[in-house]
Amino acid sequence: MKKMKRQPTHPGNIIKKDYLEPLSLTITEMATTLGVSRKTLSKILNERGTVTPDMALRLSRAFDTTPDLWLNLQKNYDLWQAEHSSKEWLRVKPLAKQLLHSNI
Repeated sequence: MKKMKRQPTHPGNIIKKDYLEPLSLTITEMATTLGVSRKTLSKILNERGTVTPDMALRLSRAFDTTPDLWLNLQKNYDLWQAEHSSKEWLRVKPLAKQLLHSNI
């Protein structure tokens, strides 16, 4: 798997820069469209909240995209953060390949 060198963009930044600003939508207007509170949307836009599966469905419907787009953006961001915020996961010892593939 190819490692990403730069930090992926948070989906909230994409919502803000690629949708709200070009469409001249306020956070309140977008929150109403999505059927969520202004606070919920604001957390995502300010990168303090995450795009959940439910929110991915709402965003995909509002912006005519797919829920997978939003979930993949969030997943990529979260994995990069986890990989770079702690190195504890490096202490895990891989299981022997023969153990993992013995029943194939």
